[in-house]
Amino acid sequence: MKHAMPQLPYTMEALAPLMSQETLEYHYGKHLQTYVDNLNKLIAGTPFEDMSLEDIICKADGGIFNNAAQTWNHTFFFETLTAQPQDIPASVADKLAKDFGSVEAFRQEFTQKATTLFGSGWVWLAEDAGKKLCILSEPNAGNPLTQSMKPILTIDVWEHAYYIDYRNRRAAYIEAFWELIDWTKVAARF
Repeated sequence: MKHAMPQLPYTMEALAPLMSQETLEYHYGKHLQTYVDNLNKLIAGTPFEDMSLEDIICKADGGIFNNAAQTWNHTFFFETLTAQPQDIPASVADKLAKDFGSVEAFRQEFTQKATTLFGSGWVWLAEDAGKKLCILSEPNAGNPLTQSMKPILTIDVWEHAYYIDYRNRRAAYIEAFWELIDWTKVAARF
């Protein structure tokens, strides 16, 4: 199966000024495209050739894992963003309060982990087999699927996600991220 670029659910300029068109042109248009292209080249003629991204992530390692996970992670991230600011639905707020004490406590922990993850990677809100929420800091192409967890929300903290708009101010990028989350999509993932 040939893997393809996902379609963005918004225009390239829609997230500005919090995420510029230039950032999306590079982050989505160049970085993600490269992961998709590399993955298709790497899996050609291998047992991974006809697998879904999820299966590849759970079964591969090395370059195939990295490119499959980065394709999946980026697609999940971009699909989570919206140009229309939203309140957190009551169902999500209740679940966050149950597992973290409050929505604000969740936000503080998620922000802290995203701010302090050394180097490049992803911070995830995920649900374990017992339906309990947790926050995972994953370096590089890390993904909760490898731990049999269900991804709910993620932020990309690789520098290419924010350097055009925020330079070295990762914390400012993370603060802007909270204004871009499509909470309706997050709620549907539970």
